[in-house]
Amino acid sequence: MELLSIDFLGQPLRLEGSMAGWQQLFWNNTLVSQISANADHNNQHVHEFELSNGEEVIQCRVDVLLSWQPFLVEYRLCANEQLIADGSRNTKDIEQQTPTVTPESERKFSLIGIASLGLKLLKSAKVIKGVLAVASLAAYSWLFSVQFALALVACLVFHEYGHIRAMKYFGMKTKGIYLIPFLGGLALSDEKINTRWQDVVISIMGPLFGLIMSLVCTLAYWVSGEMFFAGLAVFNALLNLFNLLPILPLDGGHVLKSISFSMNSKVGITLCALAAVGGVMLSYSLGLALFGFLLIMGSIEILMEWKYRHNSHLLPLDRYGQVVSFIWYVGLVGALVGIIWYFAGTGDAMLGLPLQVLGS
Repeated sequence: MELLSIDFLGQPLRLEGSMAGWQQLFWNNTLVSQISANADHNNQHVHEFELSNGEEVIQCRVDVLLSWQPFLVEYRLCANEQLIADGSRNTKDIEQQTPTVTPESERKFSLIGIASLGLKLLKSAKVIKGVLAVASLAAYSWLFSVQFALALVACLVFHEYGHIRAMKYFGMKTKGIYLIPFLGGLALSDEKINTRWQDVVISIMGPLFGLIMSLVCTLAYWVSGEMFFAGLAVFNALLNLFNLLPILPLDGGHVLKSISFSMNSKVGITLCALAAVGGVMLSYSLGLALFGFLLIMGSIEILMEWKYRHNSHLLPLDRYGQVVSFIWYVGLVGALVGIIWYFAGTGDAMLGLPLQVLGS
């Protein structure tokens, strides 16, 4: 991840590193110093390199004091033994930064490039939102009923709006909500996250908004006695509880990934891989073919996390963040299960169906 980006002797100086101790220092996008990953690294790092301005050779030195738990980087930049700049950066600085993106070489033909271009066109076309929304409504109406389809779409939109609100909280520009027939919804942003904490908050806010909707429907049921509100409350709770399964690319999988990879990469890959195996078993036992497709996408995400574990630009969660994320996740799961449990106790067969699904 990018630890530091600052002007040094008229050109940008960028420091990248990982929890494994690996660091690379770039001056004007040229690698000038490197520290390899090792098991015995400490918090103090020194980068020394030479620069030439055509007339003299400048001896440069960058002292870095780095702490991951909690995150804090303190730095001193010197040229010919003279202090040029010093300062510090914390979690808030990382959240607000825009990491430098290395330009990719141009390719004449690439299937991946064509797919990426198609996705960009899809995201930039506002009319596609309406088309997908109508297609989703038609698909769910065909499977169930118009009334149920409208309620399902409302649940999906409110869930995705939770993600959108979290993105805006972190100052990220959003592209809006896209409804995908038979697959749910998708909240898109123009910007990438910088920290694991952002990933946790953005992921968990969707199910949290879903919980709020179920609570509002429960209150409406108490006031009006209409079974429609009871059915919507319990179904929405089940929908969001499913989304909290700790399996990528579901929201619960992102929470698991952020917590486990913040511990270390081996814990992360082990827990995410075990969750993926559990997801395969679940999709097979329930006959969920579309869920199997999502698991393939999630498995690719796990492999990419492992491949670039030493080059990740995401600031990991500290111990406090890991505990808070876990408690938040467990509490949300418990609240959704509580709603399902409550309505199952009413004695209505349809309202008790979600609990039977969980029991199976």
